[in-house]
Amino acid sequence: MNFKKLGIIITREYLNKVKKKSFLLITFLTPILFAGIAILPSLIMFGAKEDTKTVGVVDRSGIVLPFLEDNDVLQFTDLGPDADVDSFKADLGAAGIDVLLSISPIDSLEKTVTADTYSEKPLGMDTGSGIERRINDAVEAYRIDSYGIDDLEQIMQSVHSNVHVHSYTIDKSGNENISESGVYMAISMILGMMIYIFIALFSGMVMSSVIEEKSSRVVEVLVSSVKATELMFGKIIGVALVALTQFLLWIVLTAAILGIAGGIIGMDKILAVGSESVEVTPMGVHPDMGMDMGVDMASIQDAMAAPSDSVATAEPTGMQAVMSTLGNIKLGEILLAFLLFFIFGYLLYASLFAAIGSGVENEGDSTQLQLPVTIPLMLGFFVALYAFKAPDSSLVFWFSMIPFTSPIVMLARLPFGVATWELILSLVLLVGTFIGCAWASAKIYKVGILMYGKKSSFKDLWKWLKQK
Repeated sequence: MNFKKLGIIITREYLNKVKKKSFLLITFLTPILFAGIAILPSLIMFGAKEDTKTVGVVDRSGIVLPFLEDNDVLQFTDLGPDADVDSFKADLGAAGIDVLLSISPIDSLEKTVTADTYSEKPLGMDTGSGIERRINDAVEAYRIDSYGIDDLEQIMQSVHSNVHVHSYTIDKSGNENISESGVYMAISMILGMMIYIFIALFSGMVMSSVIEEKSSRVVEVLVSSVKATELMFGKIIGVALVALTQFLLWIVLTAAILGIAGGIIGMDKILAVGSESVEVTPMGVHPDMGMDMGVDMASIQDAMAAPSDSVATAEPTGMQAVMSTLGNIKLGEILLAFLLFFIFGYLLYASLFAAIGSGVENEGDSTQLQLPVTIPLMLGFFVALYAFKAPDSSLVFWFSMIPFTSPIVMLARLPFGVATWELILSLVLLVGTFIGCAWASAKIYKVGILMYGKKSSFKDLWKWLKQK
């Protein structure tokens, strides 16, 4: 292989990509998108406040009205227990109310009430949940009083427990470090998704570039001056340099945008999401939404926002625990592993996509050939999403060793701690598989790049591979 010619091809491929308007557009718009994802939940939380609504109350139970206290969202008006609900329903505006709340008499058997609301427009979550919560408080207080036990409410409050388990990891020197599982979970999912997106995106870019040159017959001119294998590896390495350039620019620009936004909006407001009365986590997810994946989203919320009435203790809590956990993570090791697994994972898939691109004349014909390559990539992505549940389980371990899934799954395991020998073995297997696939892809590329007029199949690729 002529390294001088290889360098010329790499330079050509790199400059062709970075000079395109699409590259500049994606490079500068993506950090804005990343920063927006981080900031928008905060802006939405503070901006999406409901207008104050006047609620007319017909309380036939006699127990709910004392619990209906006014706030910024709800203003309650007593219409009297004998008010005609139907007449108010006919024209809410004439009565000067936005919502009509009708509460039934007490069911003496079940010790509860039923409640109905009537409004011209559907109620927002804040309004509906606010009314419902107050009615439930009233019913609970009524039930407590019905037992006739002195100070029962205080007794029940004193019995209620809210123990928070402080997790610590112990290093080889016996030092204890605070550990919040929610932080590790977030980093695990972010790393897994990032490396999946980057590998899929830039490997696909290699295939598109190969197809473009083949369909335009430019490749015929190029292979008259350089070997087909030099052209393939030059294209792969050139796109890899484009990927690294774009990745570094994304990090720098995203950090700059977040820093500027934090200075204007205030980092305290950005980090305050989750401390609102509405049950929204710092990631903008309702706690119940994590149950399908077995995630206790409430624990992440507790880790990100300390309760306002918490008692100061010696142990780090809330944001202190999060920052302490981040400080104990070996970020240098994670960044190095990310770089190595991304480079060799990309090289592995880019070589396969280059071979696929050489066998077709347009991207529509490549769908069938891409399927066996994209399936393991997607499997790795889905396993990585669940790796935080059991990072040392047999399934996750083996997927972090199989070269076609290891770049994604190993990165998802890394925040939870991975033995050095596992990292080395996984990387060695990945590099070895890349070398084998690159050799096979080069043989296919050398023949396929000059084949025209026929839609290639796996049988054709196999035949080209066996040619000497």
